[in-house]
Amino acid sequence: MSERPTSATPVPGPWRRLRRAAAPRATRAQVLAGVLCAALGFGVVVQVRQTDTSGLADLRESDLVRILDDTTERGDRLAAEVQELEATRRELTEGSDRAAAAEQAAAARAREYGLLAGTLPAHGPGIVATITDPGSALRSTNLIQLVQELRDSGAEGIQVGGTRVVAQTAFADGSGGVLVDGRPERSPYVVTVIGDPSTLATALDIPGGVRETLRSAGADLDVQQRPGEDGVSLTALHAVSAPQYARPASPQQ
Repeated sequence: MSERPTSATPVPGPWRRLRRAAAPRATRAQVLAGVLCAALGFGVVVQVRQTDTSGLADLRESDLVRILDDTTERGDRLAAEVQELEATRRELTEGSDRAAAAEQAAAARAREYGLLAGTLPAHGPGIVATITDPGSALRSTNLIQLVQELRDSGAEGIQVGGTRVVAQTAFADGSGGVLVDGRPERSPYVVTVIGDPSTLATALDIPGGVRETLRSAGADLDVQQRPGEDGVSLTALHAVSAPQYARPASPQQ
């Protein structure tokens, strides 16, 4: 004989019981996995914040301002590049003369690749850095550090003496100097760079950076900024050899 429900213990209706039965129920394993994921995410966020803070805490205010200016400038440059590429895409897809637009875009891209590959002369604002090394103590690693610092600061073209510096350029120690792509360079080393003059010059004066390293080696660094239309010119060209093994890959590869 079943017990009748009383007024103090209401009985749920059939629809309510059906919703309860159909509702998903989290298992203990799912709850445990959720807790572990939340703890892992919290740990990652804390680690990233600690890393960022410790990386900037030791820098001076002037260095932080320079980094902020560099970041802002790079962001503006990338935004301008995005707008230019979007305009080119619209011209190629919507323009009335697609063939002419494609030809102009290809020519512009060829000029850009020529400047990056060092196969075309280049001109623009920049700096001229001259390294005087009376004791012939300069090593190839010093020039590599200089070039790397300039690239990190947005250099768009570099020439060391009579050699155009590109991605494949090799530096090695030589007799009384440094070999740049096999070409002997000796003091004074003249490094011509195209880029933002202020940013490039500031990058070479970072505490513990290029200038201090050269000074500890007995060398002296002089930097002349060349802004405006006069700027600097890169006249040395890099001879490009045809690849022996690399071939263009299809989009599916």
